[in-house]
Amino acid sequence: MKNIIFIFSLMFFQSLWAKSYNEYLVRVSPEFKTTLTHQLQSFDAKQKVEDLGINNWVLIKIPKNKTSLFLTQAKTFSGIQKIQPNYAIKLFDNPSLRMTPQNQLKAQASISDNPKIPAENPKSGNGKDPLFNKQWGMNDIGVQEAWKQTRGNSDIIVAVIDTGVDYTHEDLAPNLWRNINEIAENGIDDDNNGYVDDIIGWDFSENDNKPFDFLGDIFKGGNPGHGTHCAGNVAARGENGKGIAGVAPNVKIMVLRFISDKGQGTTADAIKAIKYAVDNGAHISSNSWGSEGEDPNDEEGNQALRDAISYSEQHGRLFIAAAGNGHQGVGYNNDTDANPAYPASYDHDSIISVAAIDVNDNFGSFSNWGLNSVDIAAPGVKVFSTTVGNKYSDYVVPFLATWDGTSMATPHVAGAAALYWSKHPTADWQEVKSAILSSAAKLSHMSGKLVSGGKLDVKALLNQ
Repeated sequence: MKNIIFIFSLMFFQSLWAKSYNEYLVRVSPEFKTTLTHQLQSFDAKQKVEDLGINNWVLIKIPKNKTSLFLTQAKTFSGIQKIQPNYAIKLFDNPSLRMTPQNQLKAQASISDNPKIPAENPKSGNGKDPLFNKQWGMNDIGVQEAWKQTRGNSDIIVAVIDTGVDYTHEDLAPNLWRNINEIAENGIDDDNNGYVDDIIGWDFSENDNKPFDFLGDIFKGGNPGHGTHCAGNVAARGENGKGIAGVAPNVKIMVLRFISDKGQGTTADAIKAIKYAVDNGAHISSNSWGSEGEDPNDEEGNQALRDAISYSEQHGRLFIAAAGNGHQGVGYNNDTDANPAYPASYDHDSIISVAAIDVNDNFGSFSNWGLNSVDIAAPGVKVFSTTVGNKYSDYVVPFLATWDGTSMATPHVAGAAALYWSKHPTADWQEVKSAILSSAAKLSHMSGKLVSGGKLDVKALLNQ
């Protein structure tokens, strides 16, 4: 009984502690970094100032009762270039869920928390994928014709930066990226990259080496298995006699989790995930998350996140981003709206921003667009893919809500980029992006709404 009381007391005080701090991202001049670290830490000696490793950004936690003093005094510190909150980042809302009754249904994982990462098994079976005919999107973009040229090269890596992945899934486990410089379960950071036993990626939300896709209460904005569904669209294993196939069924998936089961993460964790992807060799990142607009009181907006994407671009990576699911499920123009979706609307050249279409080539009613800020459309309504618990579905909730969103469209384009890069391994990101946009199938109703004026066409892409 005493142990139970102690545990609940500890949880109570941990909860109070978690709510008693405000988090800020601070960009400092390199020459003042050590001095400023001591100055910043003086607000709470117990708190570690964490270097995020990109453009001299650091993360600091300030006690709430000292926040005003911190913001005042920080203006006098030499070398501070920028201070911003550690902004929350979330999954783009699934518009279908807004149409359902607000009941108390809560999704539960059918696998225990943090299951053991399976050993690599290149022999994953053979034969046709029995559920491929349910993947209207794959057929729509012409993957079968494209696969006559390549099904993907295992040297090409796509980082799925999301809610994690069910890495025990039969159709995903064979295509997991493996960190060959790390020895599993020895408790040592063998490759000195700052992460211990990071075999398939990292969980930045929980700060551990098992980025499993925990399910949350979807009617409260929680994670419905988002990352697992996205990963299947990128690279579910093909011709293994199981389930489905992704756009690039032979490339590798790096699993990076920064969004929790509650459907939300932080800018700092997103930055760490992006940096990890770049530093560990991912060619492409698939990013089905973001925000509607930025802080109107912050002239530069989320500059730390912008700098992270610049870091990715400077290292030759492609950043595929969801164009956003509108206001309350009604799509809008990212070029002109007061709150365009970010990071899809940032002006980095390495971003490919993706809108969503249905089986009839119409924009999803929720999908954002923009002649200058949204590049291409891809399947994003009632998309059939892998789900948590070794399952497959095009429904988030049976008979209530389908898998709809620019989140679902984004991994189709990430997979297409991986397929093209597999055929053209010496291409740079500019060439890959140009090939994707120039090969888009033109549609009259998309003219004036998308940079490419059309939808993803993988058959045409691979024929270039």
